[in-house]
Amino acid sequence: MFSVNQFYAAWRTISFRTEKLTPIPLWWLRSSNCHTAPDAVLQPDKEKAAPKNQVTKRHKKERSSCRPVLDLFDQQYSQELGELWAPARSVLLSPHSWQYGVMLNRFTSVTDVTQILQSQGFSRFLPQTDVSTLLCDASSPVSGSKYQTGKDSLLSAHCISKCPADDSHPQPDSTSHALSQDLNSGPVPSFSHPSLQCYMHSYPLRFPSQAHRPGQLKQYYLLNAASLLPVLALQVRDGEKVLDLCSAPGGKALAIMQCATPALLCCNEPDPHRREWLAKTLESFLPHSLNSKVIVSGQDGRCFGQSEEETYDKILVDAPCSNDRSWLYSCSSQQGEQRLKERAKLPALQAQLLRSALSAVRPGGLVVYSTCTLSNSENYAVVETVVSDCPEAEPEDLWEEIAVPLSKYFAFSPPYPGHRQSSHKPSLQPQNGAVSSYHHRLGILVVPQPGKTWGPMFLSRIRRKK
Repeated sequence: MFSVNQFYAAWRTISFRTEKLTPIPLWWLRSSNCHTAPDAVLQPDKEKAAPKNQVTKRHKKERSSCRPVLDLFDQQYSQELGELWAPARSVLLSPHSWQYGVMLNRFTSVTDVTQILQSQGFSRFLPQTDVSTLLCDASSPVSGSKYQTGKDSLLSAHCISKCPADDSHPQPDSTSHALSQDLNSGPVPSFSHPSLQCYMHSYPLRFPSQAHRPGQLKQYYLLNAASLLPVLALQVRDGEKVLDLCSAPGGKALAIMQCATPALLCCNEPDPHRREWLAKTLESFLPHSLNSKVIVSGQDGRCFGQSEEETYDKILVDAPCSNDRSWLYSCSSQQGEQRLKERAKLPALQAQLLRSALSAVRPGGLVVYSTCTLSNSENYAVVETVVSDCPEAEPEDLWEEIAVPLSKYFAFSPPYPGHRQSSHKPSLQPQNGAVSSYHHRLGILVVPQPGKTWGPMFLSRIRRKK
């Protein structure tokens, strides 16, 4: 184990790239074309963890949990998660134990960062391996149509550019092959991609944040590594049209751009303050050569099914949810109680967003639904409700694809331990198979556990039938 002083000494050797970039990239903004009442556009704050510039070894002062929220969690999750809840509760109540991932930015030089990460015991959790399964899967072909500008296209929007795009090009890190050698032994996920590099540590060490500096790209993004799983499940390929329906603050959009270079990535966020945060995140990590491929939208996500019907190859619905990590540390009991009252409205909103996505994706395309809560009513139940109402929606089993090969890093809940199956939806039940197979098709859940403090993160993949 190394000392904090040694870590800071190593950190001081990291420098930003000095090559000059245009200060603000060319982001496109499309205003909302769906008007709804104020209460109908409720977007509860998802509060995905924002990194802070402070300590690396997590010796921060313990925060006090919100008693009303904890009491409800105890009541609900002890029933839904069974014996997994006690250790998960212990992790959630101990922020100093939380682990952090470091996702590198392929659009800038990261050699110095990777050297420091490796020297401090971080290892890359996604190996660079043969990716033919991902790139050549004929079951999910890229749409043949090209993205065209025109009166009805996304680019017929208002441009909020403050400067022209430059001529820089993406520069993937040249050290990735050597870095893949430091992985632990174990099953190799077939979905890994050579561009996506994320480093993890077995101890709760947090790399220092990099401040936003106009004209310079950040080298890495700090995140809960479980948040990469929905992106991996989406299987984005070069040349596809992709929608990130609930995009702010932008971590998953960045991960998508690390995996591939889509023809279009539409990052949608209806809340103006969060949309500003999103745009700043994209500006900090993506070069101007991608300005024509990445746009920022301000629509109500429930309107895409009508306004953009059958437009996208892949859609990520990282839905607003009762974020367990942040809600547990509500500022006051009053705020916690108010959040719990709003919680009952979330499943309906989440189902509307998922239905909208299923209408906006092309036949044969994929939709991934995700949340960062353990709540069954916002996870499996939402997927089950929407799939039962949409005959064209076909859920896909992610257990063997993601949970099994990544079980050495993440703790996955056994299929639906506390769920009581709905008796009025027999069409989804397997005819001659185990109940667990049916549950796996609805989604998988990452549960924080000691030593594997990632999550909560639920993800489900649904294919729209042709």
